[in-house]
Amino acid sequence: MIHAAELADLLSGRIGSLTITPDGALRHDDPPPGAIFPGSFNPLHAGHLGLQRAVVVMTGQPVHFELTIRNADKGELPLAEIERRVAQFRGKHYVILAAAPLFVQKARLYPRRAFVLGYDTALRLVDPRYYGSAEAMSAAFAAIAAANCRFFVAGRQIDGRFHTLADLTLPAGYESLFIPVPEHLFRHDISSTELRAKAVQEQP
Repeated sequence: MIHAAELADLLSGRIGSLTITPDGALRHDDPPPGAIFPGSFNPLHAGHLGLQRAVVVMTGQPVHFELTIRNADKGELPLAEIERRVAQFRGKHYVILAAAPLFVQKARLYPRRAFVLGYDTALRLVDPRYYGSAEAMSAAFAAIAAANCRFFVAGRQIDGRFHTLADLTLPAGYESLFIPVPEHLFRHDISSTELRAKAVQEQP
């Protein structure tokens, strides 16, 4: 169980990350080795698990989920909602809690790690508008590269077309930080948004 004091420590930066093991034990600033798969996991679904398995096959290393409790656009998750989402992993997977919504912040938290993301997240990651300027984006990627981090990017169907890493314009000089997840290893054409809408429709 996560306590309000621990959540406050995360949000204030006194703790960088809080790892919850499959059996429910809590570890401060001690993320398990392996790649990091950040997300909101609302809900955790077969696409997330399939992408996790694909990157495990590609790297031979574990992939752990990170629930980002502070979103750059949507603010902070309340404790009850964090506990609801964490419950999805119980008994099966590690889940890391962190209040670092930006990948440059994640690179500081998890140096020498790979991050796992879908095309839609990668699209925002390489868009200068999210940084304020091309110069700011370049500085962010310089910091990510200095931390020896990289990105595994899975394709995503958008408006009836399957988009992959090849469709993105990557920041000059940092192309080698990005690794495509081949379609034959992973493709899942339903999103969390669609699953939530479907769940609402199925309610009595």
